[in-house]
Amino acid sequence: MKWIGALLLLAATTWVGFEVARKFKQRPRQIKQWKHALQMLEAEMVYGQTPLLEACKYLSKQMQDPISWFFRDLASAKNTSGLDFSQLWEKELDRHWGYTSLGENEKEILKQFGQTLGQQDLLHQKKQVQLALSHLDRELEDALGIYHQYNKTVKGLGFLTGLLIVLLLI
Repeated sequence: MKWIGALLLLAATTWVGFEVARKFKQRPRQIKQWKHALQMLEAEMVYGQTPLLEACKYLSKQMQDPISWFFRDLASAKNTSGLDFSQLWEKELDRHWGYTSLGENEKEILKQFGQTLGQQDLLHQKKQVQLALSHLDRELEDALGIYHQYNKTVKGLGFLTGLLIVLLLI
């Protein structure tokens, strides 16, 4: 019975290590997806002259989860809520943030971008998109560095932590 418990404990800690490593792996991918979403939003606003709500609906169909959920709910919430677009952006960002693997820096970049969205003319809006993209580029470099530095370490640490606990308990 001890051995079954030991194996379950070892499996659980190993799984935790792999789950943390998965978050490290997903963060750069999700930053790239946000960059792509902002570029598509810029193209829809500047070149397509598409209203924000329609652009959000379009992005919800083009992007992968969890970003598509954000744009879908953003487009549908605007119809029912009395908030202006920047408040709605921040509210939906807060609500959907738990589904992402992104950090607080990325959240702050996207919040600041959302505060300017729809407030300025198209030329300034394009500059705001480029500013947000440059900040996301910096975060992407950091995320890739962290992934390459800690991915294998976290996986091994999960296993070794479980092994240590098992040895201490036996």
